[in-house]
Order: sequence, then structure tokens, then C-alpha cells
Amino acid sequence: MKIDATDMCSHLQRKLFSADGEYRAIREQIERDPELTAVVRSRQLHIYRNGKKVLILAGKSAPKIVREDELLKLL
Repeated sequence: MKIDATDMCSHLQRKLFSADGEYRAIREQIERDPELTAVVRSRQLHIYRNGKKVLILAGKSAPKIVREDELLKLL
């Protein structure tokens, strides 16, 4: 799955898509793992595993952990 950066906070875009971004590993995992989906809402990235919300990434604030998941090891 490719992540659509339309309507995404510019700080979050830098963290996800730059070579040294702190969320780069999470983006790569989302693109590889078919169980993971990501949707941009309110300029934040909401990440789901099998339809259940796992994590919310925002540009300037800390990630919001909704549910324990193996993806959290990449933070």
C-alpha cells in the first residue's frame, strides 16, 4: 500500500518520507505488510491492522498508541 500525502501535515510528511525521518521504518512496514492500512484524517496518519486502529501519527505531537502491536517496536 502506498501512503497518500495529500492533506497531511508537512512535519509528518518530513518524518515519513525523508531518508533520515523518524517514521521512515513505519512507512516501509506499511508498504510491505498487506494487513496494514493507513488513512490521513485531520492532517494525521491513522494506521490500522486488519481494520482495527493501532496507531495515530501526528507531525509535531507524540504518536498516540491505540492498541498494542508489533509495529510499535519501530517507534
